[in-house]
Amino acid sequence: MKKVAVLFGLLILFSCQNFGQLKILGDLPSDLKEVSGVEFVSSSNLIWVHNDGGNSSKLYLVSEKGKIIKVVDVKAKNHDWEDLTSDNKGNLYIGDFGNNRNRRKNLRILKVDQQYLTTNSAEVTKIEFSYPNQKKFPPKKKNRFFDTESFFYFKNNFYIFTKSRVKNKFGKTFLYKIPAQKGKHVAELIGEYDNCEDNDCWITSADISPNGDKVVLLSQQNILVFSNFRGDNFFSGDIKEIKLSYRSQKEGVCFKDNNTLLVTDEFARNSGGNLYELSIE
Repeated sequence: MKKVAVLFGLLILFSCQNFGQLKILGDLPSDLKEVSGVEFVSSSNLIWVHNDGGNSSKLYLVSEKGKIIKVVDVKAKNHDWEDLTSDNKGNLYIGDFGNNRNRRKNLRILKVDQQYLTTNSAEVTKIEFSYPNQKKFPPKKKNRFFDTESFFYFKNNFYIFTKSRVKNKFGKTFLYKIPAQKGKHVAELIGEYDNCEDNDCWITSADISPNGDKVVLLSQQNILVFSNFRGDNFFSGDIKEIKLSYRSQKEGVCFKDNNTLLVTDEFARNSGGNLYELSIE
């Protein structure tokens, strides 16, 4: 009778942990409860992450179980770090472009050369940019489309996806492009896409597959997969929506391989704070 009770209790426990299609890999430690950027290192099966604004300027190397293996102090202020990407040489790039109030004039991407990733502290190269269509800081509420939480590196350029702060247009995102080199750049507007109207569908992270065939955008309620696009207009071609039944404050996504994603969420309201895996085949 006792064995039956224990088995029933375990069934109840697992049924409560319903992550939808997301497979939980590990619980992130307390130092990483506000993870906003994640990047997979294919050569080592290890993962780099960072926390968002209001936290210290650190990069964390973690295992697939979420265990912290290494910490690198980054010599640059964390104004509002929001996403993480890398190039084919192993350099990391931190998107310091969070802009909740749409009034920042110091938007930047921080390059961390791969040579520093084996040390305890890292110098950075600053890549600065502005939006060509933002004239006021902040603009009127109906024009606040200049918050940003998502980007990736592809063919010597960064592709930036904005996050809307406009009521009833929270799912709208604009795609911009800037060169992946030091300097002050004016972003090039490429296109736009509407996910949905609610703030559960604003875009919080993005990545491109290792073979360059698929682009994913993350929101709280879904993942958008773009494929068969023309050039770098990633909103052209085919679009697949993966609805996520487990709602949480999802902030980071990256490709583990061409058909597998890693997803992170913040610990909020006594839920989340995990590292997940998702197949998109």
